[in-house]
Amino acid sequence: MIRITMLASLVGWILNPISPEAITTQQKPSVVVCKTEPKKKSLARIATKNSIKANADKKDNGMVFVQGGSFMMGNKDFSDAVPVHKVTVNSYWIDAHEVTNAEFSAFVKATKYITVAERPLDPKAFPGVPLEKLKAGSLVFKAPKQVSSLDNYFEWWEFVAGADWQHPLGPKSNIVGKENYPVVHIAHEDAVAYAKWAGKRLPTEAEWEFASKGKNASSKYEWGNQLLPNGKWMANIFQGTFPTRNLKKDGYAATAPVGSFPANTTGVYDMTGNVWEWCSDLYHVNYYKSSPAQNPKGPKNSFDPEEPGVIKYVQRGGSYLCSDQYCVRYEAGSRGKGEAMSSTNHIGFRCAKDM
Repeated sequence: MIRITMLASLVGWILNPISPEAITTQQKPSVVVCKTEPKKKSLARIATKNSIKANADKKDNGMVFVQGGSFMMGNKDFSDAVPVHKVTVNSYWIDAHEVTNAEFSAFVKATKYITVAERPLDPKAFPGVPLEKLKAGSLVFKAPKQVSSLDNYFEWWEFVAGADWQHPLGPKSNIVGKENYPVVHIAHEDAVAYAKWAGKRLPTEAEWEFASKGKNASSKYEWGNQLLPNGKWMANIFQGTFPTRNLKKDGYAATAPVGSFPANTTGVYDMTGNVWEWCSDLYHVNYYKSSPAQNPKGPKNSFDPEEPGVIKYVQRGGSYLCSDQYCVRYEAGSRGKGEAMSSTNHIGFRCAKDM
């Protein structure tokens, strides 16, 4: 079953458009949707740009060593990230930055791998839909001139035939000159395949959060409690009126080259904003109520009350589309989620490795 939850309603929308009022939760595609929890103040000021720098003795083939330890996991302001609880993780390695187009290209060249977004939709899953409508593709963010409601994300997400990691905006786009940008349109299966080829794995949700918080384990953001320390942007997120007008005060309208913003105290880049990152854990809204205290690896089953029965995995870090008006899940300890076969132009990943 390929991208059924994400695309079934979109195919139907293309063939038989309906009013936003008629759309139910079950008809909507499984994209990363996060509403403001709670309302935040407006964003402002300028961006900083940093090249990737890290201590050589803590690096190994583009990875950063993370000394194991204990921390308080979660965020009391988010209903699926409570209770905040103590977790201990063993030492591990984690990629210094998100997997780039160049790195993913090397994987595809070596293996001839075809991503989920590049595979045509299964006619058996869409009976009665003309074959010409079941083309390979993915979801692309397109800023509308205006929106009727922030509850209707059909107004800014569009299924684009031919959109994939090599063609982020559609078949006429490419990644020439963007070798150092994070690869996007990546489904969970794609991320797992790359990690296995690279001799790595996806990080657990606990490992991801531990590396993100670093020495700022109790701070609101991974770098501290102020969104703009010294008036500088620390991550690639959305400023302006979401989703219609991005003021680009951080310097970017969409994704940014990896390492464009300062590393956190762990020595890792881009763990806030830029692109959502897959974790190895299945997503369960109530997992923290029974999560093990030692090296948690996620629940045995997935459960999201907004889409019961849909298998989802945890995503972390937010993206360039996270906004104080719509999505504040760039805050430390907050969680995201995505249907296993979903792909968009704001989803990527990074890898981890055991000692």
